[in-house]
Amino acid sequence: MAFLADALSRVKPSATIAVSQKARELKAAGRDVIGLGAGEPDFDTPDNIKEAAMDAIKRGETKYTPVAGIPPLREAIAKKFKRENGLDYDPSQVIVGTGGKQILFNAFMATLNKGDEVVIPAPYWVSYPEMVAICGGTAVPVSTSLENKFKLSPEALEAAITPKTKWLIFNSPSNPSGGAYSHDELKALTDVLMRHPHVWVLTDDMYEHLVYDDFQFVTPAQVEPALYDRTLTMNGVSKAYAMTGWRIGYAAGPIELIKAMDMIQGQQTSGACSIAQWAAVEALNGPQDFIETNKALFKGRRDLVVSMLNQATGIECPTPEGAFYVYPSCAALMGKTAPSGKVLETDADFVTELLEAEGVAVVHGSAFGQGPNFRISYATSDELLEEACSRIQRFCASLK
Repeated sequence: MAFLADALSRVKPSATIAVSQKARELKAAGRDVIGLGAGEPDFDTPDNIKEAAMDAIKRGETKYTPVAGIPPLREAIAKKFKRENGLDYDPSQVIVGTGGKQILFNAFMATLNKGDEVVIPAPYWVSYPEMVAICGGTAVPVSTSLENKFKLSPEALEAAITPKTKWLIFNSPSNPSGGAYSHDELKALTDVLMRHPHVWVLTDDMYEHLVYDDFQFVTPAQVEPALYDRTLTMNGVSKAYAMTGWRIGYAAGPIELIKAMDMIQGQQTSGACSIAQWAAVEALNGPQDFIETNKALFKGRRDLVVSMLNQATGIECPTPEGAFYVYPSCAALMGKTAPSGKVLETDADFVTELLEAEGVAVVHGSAFGQGPNFRISYATSDELLEEACSRIQRFCASLK
């Protein structure tokens, strides 16, 4: 349609949202479907956070807020960065957005010119390259390997950087792989960045608190303080606090960048929801003990899923350090024939036939820039996960 903007031709719809929608449609039609596509905790938002939101409503905190966020939330975020990450930010260096997506979008809109390159380790969250494209930049995906748990190597990062590189997007623990970088692994990457002073780091720490087996989370500006002036450290309350629908993301960075992002947001949405912001104040300042409880449940689910998938014919599933995803390989099943008679040529074929044959909805790896793999979110009950993995085992055994 000639009326629509050229930018739309550069963008694909979200594969993760599409899978969840397809699962909902099949369920509505009466099919027995287990959806493992959604990237959100199945836990409810803790009561103290809900009560803080209700108190805010009763107090009349229902007006427009400052574009960059209410002062108590910006202060709580600055304290969080100091307390948990050893990073010193003034509240004036903090911005609050409607979810992490808006933070990322603002940052790209504020900094990217035509031809600017953004290095994105693959597999990557589906929205990164699409946001870069909408904002006029060029995404530069960099492959990783299953053997290295899908983590970017310093050599691959070095090779990807050119004079046009503006950002590296760094996501640990990763969506979709769950891979997380140790201090030493991250230091090897920051050493590369120190040799390229024109490259900025946009770090997506959304899964910071969801790490397992004594893994210690670190973020780039913490590992290499000399990167502080060219790092935007992004986070949010969605995953650790089970607040996906509240839509609060935040970031801290150099004041000039924050001011530019504030200006863009001021012409776009203005401030995030006032009530959700007061809930986020309580999330960051209130009790944190439930995070450990939820983490223990997630770890048990991870171990169940990894064990059962590795018992499926032709599936190889590494054990991730964090988040609530696994990213198994189905490479050994390519070329085999499904019960429908369809020959599996791609991971998209695999997930389509799995959904049709067994009613299990997962996301194909090529949507995340690297296949043949698929992503499972284990943010659902043990019973559903066990049943889903049994169905996957049965499907794999049925391939000829």
